[in-house]
Amino acid sequence: YLKKDELGELQAVEDAAVLKEWKDKIITVVTCDGRIIVGTLVGHDQVQNLILNDAHERVYSDDEDVEKEPLGLYMIRGDNVVLIGEASEWKDDVRCDPLPPIQQQIS
Repeated sequence: YLKKDELGELQAVEDAAVLKEWKDKIITVVTCDGRIIVGTLVGHDQVQNLILNDAHERVYSDDEDVEKEPLGLYMIRGDNVVLIGEASEWKDDVRCDPLPPIQQQIS
């Protein structure tokens, strides 16, 4: 993970350190099957298993507004996580195709 320091230069940061910074903050998680989960990070471990509180799935469609499916307290296995980021303001009237499942290529 790269993060800008006080001088605006990119510095490498360990994932665990970033997750500690985001504890008790609202984050967005993209999973391997293309789901987008938003919730408050309340716990994690060294393999990025995540525990989110007040979680909901954001379901996108090209013909309807964003649907929020409530999940409550939710755990995501670390091997199912593709992307983690701080949640920003979301517009509920966004329409787009859902994300396809992420396929890992092993060579």
